[in-house]
Amino acid sequence: MILCLIAGGAGTYAGLQFFNDGNSSLSVASISDSGQESASTKAEFEKIEKVYNTLSEKYYKDVDEDKLLEGAIDGMVKSLDDPYSTYMDKKTAEQFTQSLDSSFQGIGAEVSMVNEKVTIVSPFKGSPAEKAGIKANDQILQINGKSVEGLDLSQAVLKIRGKKGSTVNIQVQRPGVKEPLTFKVVRDDIPIETVYSSLKEENGKKIGYLEITSFSENTADEFNSNLKKLEKKGIEGLVIDVRGNPGGYLESVEKILDGLVTKDKPYVQIEQRNGEKEGVYSKNGEKKDYPISVLIDRGSASASEILAGALKEAGGYPLVGEKSFGKGTVQQALPLEDGSNLKMTTHKWLTPDGNWIHEKGIQPTIKVEQPEYYYASPIQIEETLKKDSNGSQVKNTQVMLKGLGFDPGREDGYFSEQTEKAVKEFQGKNDVKQTGEVDENTASLIQTRLLEKIDSHQSDKQLQAALKEVAE
Repeated sequence: MILCLIAGGAGTYAGLQFFNDGNSSLSVASISDSGQESASTKAEFEKIEKVYNTLSEKYYKDVDEDKLLEGAIDGMVKSLDDPYSTYMDKKTAEQFTQSLDSSFQGIGAEVSMVNEKVTIVSPFKGSPAEKAGIKANDQILQINGKSVEGLDLSQAVLKIRGKKGSTVNIQVQRPGVKEPLTFKVVRDDIPIETVYSSLKEENGKKIGYLEITSFSENTADEFNSNLKKLEKKGIEGLVIDVRGNPGGYLESVEKILDGLVTKDKPYVQIEQRNGEKEGVYSKNGEKKDYPISVLIDRGSASASEILAGALKEAGGYPLVGEKSFGKGTVQQALPLEDGSNLKMTTHKWLTPDGNWIHEKGIQPTIKVEQPEYYYASPIQIEETLKKDSNGSQVKNTQVMLKGLGFDPGREDGYFSEQTEKAVKEFQGKNDVKQTGEVDENTASLIQTRLLEKIDSHQSDKQLQAALKEVAE
């Protein structure tokens, strides 16, 4: 049984999906004709057929009969009011078919539908989207100057897709920011490198650190290989980081959990429409003899939440950080004979204790927010910022400068003499002409240096808290 995300042009879009590999004890209901059809259902289908025939024969212009049928199917799926259930015609399905097992081209961001808005779940680590400044919870308003209103998730993702080296302009509304933000993102190959490891020291103890950026086919092997190397170095604790991880294959999650939780509890439960629940259990049921903590944030979604929920409730390990995204449904794909595809929600998934986290997320055991500059909006330069300038772009600049260690004197959006001095100091440190003004080049450099600092985990309060938790 494999739980995966469908690869799309933006990266992927949130939707947990089961594929039966023949080895799973979990039975997923097949989609078939039961052979029984009520009189009322038969009458309704006759009604649809009558409308179809009437339009085909009597509409004042020639009609595309295939288009009528496609529209009827699409309308049925949309009436479910479920962003994770979608219908794709043959052409769209062909465009959308792309594997998680290799690199793909796009901007490298997970997207989903939240309150009927196309929303960024998380940009991938090191992706064009992350480098451009796109963040979790950004709501996409426009793609290349055209509104996404009325588009379903797959249609929006296909508009973001494109060849490596091409540019897409994405306008977003960021929570807490008054004006929309526009990002120019250059599409690129998005490699699937999913596990990063390092050895850290806290309170005199060696602590292993494993960051999982998504769950691809090889993630479990990468994780276990890196963990063995850390264990050979004598680690006395472990931090697992799934912040910004949009999900992936359940099989990888299962293999990782085999060495972290016992068989006493299921690591996930699947609930069918009739309320029946079935637990999925670890195969080996082993636990480590050292403490473990898990890092989560608002960009941790779907399969990441299954891992975090299992480690919290079945493993008893603390979660550190922020509330996760909240994706608690399962989708099943049904390829149709003509090459089109129906993907619909078939089940809920629940945590080991039976909690449904959909649209609620998983709460951390230890809540920790990052420094303000982690949440800073990018600097949008329409005209050069200089002394006596005012506004949100100046405020963003001040927050970022302070985060980089250059004191702007204030953070209220007024470009003061002290802010000018801070800009000059930054420019001097980065071999840029010391004008004291912020043009596109200086703004881009400020953001690049800040992203580098964030990636280096300097002042990462969440990581510090997680390390402290396992070192005590």
